[in-house]
Amino acid sequence: MRFNAKLDVKMNRLTKTLSIVLMILANAGIAQAAGDAAAGKTKAAVCAGCHGADGNSMIPSFPKLAGQNERYFVKQINDIKSGARTIAAMTGIVAGLKEQDIADLAAYFASQPIKIGAVKADLLELGQKIYRAGNADTGVTACSACHGATGLGMPAAGYPALGGQQTAYVEAQLKAFRAAGRADESGLRRTNDGEAKMMQSVAGRLSDMELKAVSSYINGLK
Repeated sequence: MRFNAKLDVKMNRLTKTLSIVLMILANAGIAQAAGDAAAGKTKAAVCAGCHGADGNSMIPSFPKLAGQNERYFVKQINDIKSGARTIAAMTGIVAGLKEQDIADLAAYFASQPIKIGAVKADLLELGQKIYRAGNADTGVTACSACHGATGLGMPAAGYPALGGQQTAYVEAQLKAFRAAGRADESGLRRTNDGEAKMMQSVAGRLSDMELKAVSSYINGLK
């Protein structure tokens, strides 16, 4: 499915501009410990049951960690440790991790290639539209602006890689962000998206069908 060429050019320029700005801001932040991928491989044994030995989870509700950028991985683990992000199944596992352990795990999973899934044919057109162009009528920002045209994210800024991620997992996280951004919606709420609350704002404007479609599209994105 091809979209307007001018729109593609504008989106690419916007993505590049955001990448430069966010990289500058990220480099001004606090440095994290350097990770050792070889050491991380050994430490990742405890993660294999849910996330796969190489970070490619076979369980739809558990995220793939393979190919995830290190800055984002480190932030999420620290958020779980501090309670900023609630994942009951992870609380006991991360409690004993030291800064170096987290950095090593981040380096290991970042070095592993993610296994791409597939998008459902009937959701392709809408999913691609939302991911690449958003929805101007409802104020939904294109996912590609922060997560890249191919879903690789923005590592320097800590914006996560999405391409190939489990459909069910993406859908669950978007619903959690949406619930946090809507006072009238119940369910699991996810609020650890920074002071700007960008994900709460975007997900809060997604319809059920748009959310379902973009989640499926991301699974097949490469």
